[in-house]
Amino acid sequence: MFVMRSIGIEAGSGLVSQDTTNILDTVEVFDLNGNAIPISHLWKDRKAVVAFARHFGCVLCRKRADYLAAKKDVMDASGVALVLIGPGSVDQAKTFSEQTKFKGEVYADPSHSSYKALQFVSGVSTTVTPKAGLKMIQSYMEGYRQDWKLSFEGDTVAKGGWQQGGIIVAGPGKTNISYIQKDKEAGDDPDIEDIIKACC
Repeated sequence: MFVMRSIGIEAGSGLVSQDTTNILDTVEVFDLNGNAIPISHLWKDRKAVVAFARHFGCVLCRKRADYLAAKKDVMDASGVALVLIGPGSVDQAKTFSEQTKFKGEVYADPSHSSYKALQFVSGVSTTVTPKAGLKMIQSYMEGYRQDWKLSFEGDTVAKGGWQQGGIIVAGPGKTNISYIQKDKEAGDDPDIEDIIKACC
């Protein structure tokens, strides 16, 4: 697992480059009403745990959403927002939100701009791995399900089918990213306690 972590470090001092934070400041995501929001505004005035899903149909992302939401009471007590971003359309984000009943905020990134800015990996070799396969089987045994309709919608297949995500802890302050996990492969979840230490 690839984790870079440092509590309270401003971007530009090694954790995330100034170039990355500059690019993120130009990236827009969309809320469930279709309103465009600069992504850095999600943590400009608050601290946030921001999870980046592989795509909105992904079974492993549905498990990740629950795994993070299970600690939402701890985040709430510390004034930390829980956010999930997916590389897809607003309609896909709405479907994900309705299906999962995710307790945090959900946003769509149809252009994948945030994934490119954060240099999250993508490719068949990062998706189809023995470890990811075992995690998928385990997720199914735990009751999670892939939404195949969402997974095979044109835009997901063309852009997001092989995309990996990650998790950041950011804010307050647009350039303050104090934790970043870049998934090496599908289902590469960090230890939840590492995230809680970084955010709360």
